[in-house]
Amino acid sequence: MATTADPLASLGSLPGVADSVESVRKAVDRVYGHRVMRRRSSEVTAEAVLRGARASAALGGADWPLEEVRRRSDFGADAESRTVGAALRATAEAGQLLDVWRQSPLRVLARLHLVAAGGEADGERVGRPRLAGEPVEEPLVSGLALPDAAEVSARLDALAQLVVAGTSAPALVVAAVVHGELMALRPFGTYNGLVARAAERIVLIGGGLDPKSVCPSEVGHAEQGADAYVEALKGYVSGTPEGVAEWIGHCGRSVGLGARESTAVCEALQRGAA
Repeated sequence: MATTADPLASLGSLPGVADSVESVRKAVDRVYGHRVMRRRSSEVTAEAVLRGARASAALGGADWPLEEVRRRSDFGADAESRTVGAALRATAEAGQLLDVWRQSPLRVLARLHLVAAGGEADGERVGRPRLAGEPVEEPLVSGLALPDAAEVSARLDALAQLVVAGTSAPALVVAAVVHGELMALRPFGTYNGLVARAAERIVLIGGGLDPKSVCPSEVGHAEQGADAYVEALKGYVSGTPEGVAEWIGHCGRSVGLGARESTAVCEALQRGAA
């Protein structure tokens, strides 16, 4: 990808990617065109953040019912509750980091990991990429080869340079690459999935596809299932045009399903049921 001035833009010409981009745009436009969005968009955003966090936690191994997430205030009792709390914090924080992301993506990733980890032990490893020999806890993708620390550092720097340089690629493509690269690298010892999905959210918002953050792609990733998520990610890791296109398509379907979720929220608000 390093042979062009805008390497991400070339991904838009991969088979099926343009169709995914167009399909997602139509799905997002339907939500933004809903009459509820004219008056109560902040409520839809708040619900999308909650549902996105719940879904991200589910992929992280804590598949709690939405109402359980909504009513709980203690998220430190056990591993599952810590995962849910981490997802809630990281997803909420994502919306506050847009300006920093454009200037320093690595600072944002460090911040997301710090927020996700909260007050957990082993503070020396929180908020920084792992060093040689340090383990990674990410059971969902444990079957994928884990790059060593030197490769992680080099690829993170390259990813940051791409983000700062800017691109004409659609926001969906950029979001998929950021998400896929972070899951492939797993730069932190814990919570890489939560960080990667929060970073995807940042790109979708900042890239203008979903500026009000009402189309939670995390919901779509969870709805398609962990197996489909891992299989699509394997395509990205393979580096083949077909594999990368399939991952972008998977991310596109996830945004579309998130848009459908928020359309249902709009309908419920319109009926007075939410």
